[in-house]
Amino acid sequence: MSASLVRVRNIVASLVLLLAAPLAGAQEPNQEHQYIPWGIGERLEYSVSFGKLKVGNASMEVRDVQSVRGRDAWHTVFEVHGGVRFVYHVDDTFESWIDKRSGNSLRFRKDQNEGHRDLERTYEIFPERGVYTETPSDSAMESVKNPLDDGSFLYFIRTIPLVVGQTYSFDRYFKPDRNPVRIKVMRKERIRVPAGEFDAIVVQPIINTPGIFSENGRAEVWLSDDKNRIMLQMKSGLSIGSINLYLTSHRPPPATTTP
Repeated sequence: MSASLVRVRNIVASLVLLLAAPLAGAQEPNQEHQYIPWGIGERLEYSVSFGKLKVGNASMEVRDVQSVRGRDAWHTVFEVHGGVRFVYHVDDTFESWIDKRSGNSLRFRKDQNEGHRDLERTYEIFPERGVYTETPSDSAMESVKNPLDDGSFLYFIRTIPLVVGQTYSFDRYFKPDRNPVRIKVMRKERIRVPAGEFDAIVVQPIINTPGIFSENGRAEVWLSDDKNRIMLQMKSGLSIGSINLYLTSHRPPPATTTP
């Protein structure tokens, strides 16, 4: 069970891996000329289950806009809390700072408290230099052009066209050895979650890493089949059971950002 709960964090850490700019190969992403389906105040809440057993809650929100090295950046927060009493607990927070103009990641922070493990890391990402630093070491390491972090990738996928049968490939994860990140668009269907009934488009993320989103993984993500592309549910197919996220509530921003 403990390994399963750790994977709850990895599921969305690899999705909270999916964020905002044109398709791979574009030279100068610019969100100012794109439709942005989120805004300050948007909040998505989820229940987290292991099989049929509810084990926690998760949330995603656009908290505010902050200045990072002189650039206005969306500040997004993903949290997952839960566990099994007397067995294991998860209390994780992932924060991303996304350049409003380019869609590139500028900063990524993760604070993971899982069982007896307490890990905190902050990454400063410099797209113009093609490097990133990791606190506490702060030594510069090679990055990629137009970098994205774990959390920002989930916002990015909301801005691109998703055509059933197509596979989209991106070399934008800020740690080069994790690339490419691929998104297979599987099908469309209508689903019901605690927040209501929705038309959905189903995608399968594939990341160059072991686990749920590997080439042999079976994780699928349901996005609303409309201009907002909110995440409705996520299911993983693990040998030890299924870890699932279901949307329980959606608070839209006061006003949707337009081009």
